[in-house]
Amino acid sequence: MTTTDSLRSGPGADGRSADGRSTGGRSTSGGHLPVREHLPAARSAVPVLDVVVPVYNEEKDLRPCVLRLHDHLSRTFPYAFRITVADNASTDATPAVAARLAAELRGVRYVRLEEKGRGRALRTVWSDSDAPVLAYMDVDLSTDLNALLPLVAPLISGHSDLAIGSRLARSARVVRGSKREFISRAYNLILRSSLAAGFSDAQCGFKAIRSEVAERLLPMVEDSGWFFDTELLVLAERAGLRIHEVPVDWIDDPDSTVHIVRTATEDLKGVWRVGRALAVGALPLDRLARPFGDDPRDRALTGVERGLARQLVGFCVVGVLSTLFYLALYSLFRLGVGPQLANGGALLVSAVANTAANRRLTFGVRGRSGAVRHQAQGLVVFAIGLALTSGSLAALGAATGSPSHSTELAVLITANLAATVLRFLLLRAWVFPAHADAHAHTHTCSEPEDLR
Repeated sequence: MTTTDSLRSGPGADGRSADGRSTGGRSTSGGHLPVREHLPAARSAVPVLDVVVPVYNEEKDLRPCVLRLHDHLSRTFPYAFRITVADNASTDATPAVAARLAAELRGVRYVRLEEKGRGRALRTVWSDSDAPVLAYMDVDLSTDLNALLPLVAPLISGHSDLAIGSRLARSARVVRGSKREFISRAYNLILRSSLAAGFSDAQCGFKAIRSEVAERLLPMVEDSGWFFDTELLVLAERAGLRIHEVPVDWIDDPDSTVHIVRTATEDLKGVWRVGRALAVGALPLDRLARPFGDDPRDRALTGVERGLARQLVGFCVVGVLSTLFYLALYSLFRLGVGPQLANGGALLVSAVANTAANRRLTFGVRGRSGAVRHQAQGLVVFAIGLALTSGSLAALGAATGSPSHSTELAVLITANLAATVLRFLLLRAWVFPAHADAHAHTHTCSEPEDLR
């Protein structure tokens, strides 16, 4: 990677600018993210905002893009800024154009990468930048630049962690063909249905992120191409980070060189990969947590142990689903075997599923470390439930002789409800004691056991 930069000053060896100001509040420790704070106005050449423009063979559009962007920021942006042209191994005159721009305009630099990939370019430049707010936009400037300040303002103020432009927001104004409109909406529908994404537009080339978030989040993002944006947003959302959306005015570039079919195929592969990783808890998203108390919702309940209400809700949801699953299995097994065998088989299968669901959803345990031990302890809890339900069935049989199926189900429901309270207490106090406390406090300053 080579760099040409018209800025004359940068961070020192201690990570601070020439005037001693911290460069973005970055931390190299393995703890959690710091509390978000309003960034101070820059009084030196170190920028508050670094806008990356990834390019590949854009010798025609690059100069007017950078000139327009530089003029807009110079007139409207109240903080020091930098524009970084990230060249993705261009084979035309793009490198020469970028180098001339860096030499002519203060606050413009040029970075050359020898491999293609928008995600690779953003990862490289963002990781190396000293600016506390990092952004990027497409070279065609399809997005109206008046949305740039609203995009980064919540990050500067400390309100949000990431910000994205949205072409699918209700108040957005978009001009593009029906084919691209259909593909965009279909892709975001897939994200909502498969990855439970809450953001509206994953692929709009207009995004920003706080540097301390990027420092922790970028190593978790595997993709180096077009799926980079989506993966970044999905992981951030699953970690509980705040994503700000800005409706944008957007005009499609008819000369876009994006290969739609190939890009869509790679995106779908990425959706499958990320979904599988999230399902098995393979991503250490706990490292992206904010300290307890950073979110006003942490202080919403008084007189209640922190996180207990949330755990109870999660446990009840898992319990209801597990009970329905158990009853369905019991009814299925009952077609071929007696009530005791049907109850034992259904309870065993549902208990394994219940422990796994509570481990991940109720107590926030991610990763595979300790999973076998947790399941073994869960089976002890299962044995207690089996004793209660089997004892109830035995008592029912002794009392009535040949009870109806509906009566059996009613007794089993009652017995399961009685075992539920004891099950929650055992899971919280015995199976997941450390994680119950850590998750209840929205994570402590030390890493959870499965990340050490």
